[in-house]
Amino acid sequence: MIEVGRKQTLQVINRTDFGVYLGEGETEEEKVLLPIKQVPEGIQIGDELTVFIYRDSKDRIIATTREPLLVLGETAMMTVKEVTPIGAFLDWGLEKDLLLPYKEQKHPVAPGERYPICLYIDRSGRLCGTMKVYDCLQTNAPYQKDDEVKGLVYELHDKIGAFVAVDGKYHSVIPKKALFEELFIGQIVTARVVGIRPDGKLNLSLRKKSYQQIDEDADQILKILEQYHGVLPFTDKSVDAQRIKEEFHLSKNAFKRAVGRLLKNGKIKITDTEIREVEK
Repeated sequence: MIEVGRKQTLQVINRTDFGVYLGEGETEEEKVLLPIKQVPEGIQIGDELTVFIYRDSKDRIIATTREPLLVLGETAMMTVKEVTPIGAFLDWGLEKDLLLPYKEQKHPVAPGERYPICLYIDRSGRLCGTMKVYDCLQTNAPYQKDDEVKGLVYELHDKIGAFVAVDGKYHSVIPKKALFEELFIGQIVTARVVGIRPDGKLNLSLRKKSYQQIDEDADQILKILEQYHGVLPFTDKSVDAQRIKEEFHLSKNAFKRAVGRLLKNGKIKITDTEIREVEK
């Protein structure tokens, strides 16, 4: 079955002066045209090609060997080419630009700016973009606790945290309490699955397990010690959690573990009022 909005591997079933028709098996009942300018040299009847299926400017189903920035049900950052009375048009790597209707915009967009966009099929069967990424994502991710994943940050919420589209298509969030560094919309992050909610959505952390992260945290503290000329004017017991988060991008527990590692390794000493780097 030929599916609009997806990449498919199809067989060459017929040649014409203006291209080749692709389909599944020997049947010509379901076929799609690949225009002549995109037909690979030397292609023969029966050969297979991987193509993307979409609709051209005349609303005809057509195949392309060009790689789209987005396939059905997935999310990616896309650039606005122009804004018109019917909506914005996005560059997605194909000859025909992708329409972002006004009703699918969460806020006004501007030419040249990039936004997180999900691809969907509207009621008339056309491929369109939407900024309502949350509604597009799936909850059947094939990941388990402690798996490493990659995803696109598509929304930041002051109270909830960072919303991430894992693999561009799965629901996930980095909770506010687990955010110790500033993220931005469109950022690709590598994270660890720390939990799977009953509804299938993933909870993520940007940090490794404690025993794997501790040496990196200790190195981070040493770098900041150098900025303070080798002396921090507080101890792991006296400093408050907010200052640790702002200056070290760590939780207080992670900070205390890393300080303990440095103390054990003889790289720092702690007094009642300060943490001091041991001279090398």
